[in-house]
Amino acid sequence: MDLFDDLLGFDPMHNYLPFDGTVNYFGQVIEHALANEYYQALLTQIAWQHDQAMIFGKQLTTKRKVAWYADQAFSYTYSNITKTALPWTEVLLELKVFVEQLTQEKYNSCLLNLYHSGEEGMAWHSDAEQDLKRHAAIASLSFGAQRKFCFKHKRSQEKIDFNLAHGSLLVMKGTTQSHWLHRLPPTKQRLTPRINLTFRMIEADTENDL
Repeated sequence: MDLFDDLLGFDPMHNYLPFDGTVNYFGQVIEHALANEYYQALLTQIAWQHDQAMIFGKQLTTKRKVAWYADQAFSYTYSNITKTALPWTEVLLELKVFVEQLTQEKYNSCLLNLYHSGEEGMAWHSDAEQDLKRHAAIASLSFGAQRKFCFKHKRSQEKIDFNLAHGSLLVMKGTTQSHWLHRLPPTKQRLTPRINLTFRMIEADTENDL
């Protein structure tokens, strides 16, 4: 697939956070027809599984599906559940290289989320698990339905919202995870599915089960 590299009017160097971190929004970085192709490839080729989380000592299974891919069989723990990464697919490697070129950052893993409808979302959280490299960039690539994505400062409660379009890219880096929460709020709007890829950097010294 030939990737589209015209950033369509957004300034990827602009920091949309007023303080305590950096968020760059590139806007749509993959043109619509090609984004449709990637969406279909990801929908059918990824080893999707229902997500699980430990809440108050009980293991819950979510409607949302997830997948975890990486350079190696990294173990990654969040919500008290440990997942082991699968080897990259051809499509994921292609997208990883593209995102690395755009962001001038390196990533060794990718957590994918599949939201089947607007009713599925994510609560306020920070991506600050001990497996992740501290203050490293996290690149969020979106396909499918446009969804609102929100930030909230942990101390001041200041909020910033984005509408993440089909084929768009948002990057969080620096101290963002230390000072800001983010979420994907559910909505009653009747939306088609959304696939989100978050490219990350796992610390080499936290490798397990290799």
